[in-house]
Amino acid sequence: MNRLKEKYLNEVVPSLKEKYNYKSIMEIPKLEKVVINMGVGDATGNSKLIEAAAHDLSLITGQKPVITKAKKSIAGFKVRAGQAIGCKVTLRGENMYNFIDKLIAISLPSVRDFRGVSPKSFDGRGNYTLGIKEQLIFQEINYDDVVKVRGMDIVFVTTAKSNEEAYDLLNGLGIPFRK
Repeated sequence: MNRLKEKYLNEVVPSLKEKYNYKSIMEIPKLEKVVINMGVGDATGNSKLIEAAAHDLSLITGQKPVITKAKKSIAGFKVRAGQAIGCKVTLRGENMYNFIDKLIAISLPSVRDFRGVSPKSFDGRGNYTLGIKEQLIFQEINYDDVVKVRGMDIVFVTTAKSNEEAYDLLNGLGIPFRK
């Protein structure tokens, strides 16, 4: 079993149950999925950029990304409906815990001047979004093979009902929040 999942079951579940007085074990918040999204807006001019971003995302997550397409045309951005403008991966189960473990233990500490992630990025429904400025913080990415440095959004979807519950859950899992 994964180290992070073990920590969740043995440490986080009992502490959340005690703090919020849950009657049933099913009430305790848990991570549902992690969605990693990479927007490639400049792919309107060059379709190879989408393939490069998808390749980087597959190296980072170990899963094949889904190419996202524009829903409607926007002339100002030179985007047509149905045009590929990004890629995303949804991680669940074992892959999700492996990715989060790697993110917390290896990737985030390698960011220069890293003081923790913002505790203000909750959406009000118990989900947390983390923005990363460049894909180079992940060890799987070789600097020489990078076509263009681009960022990504990592969304932690939880079953928590409030931001406070989600914060306690993610903090218990070891996500380094800024003090």
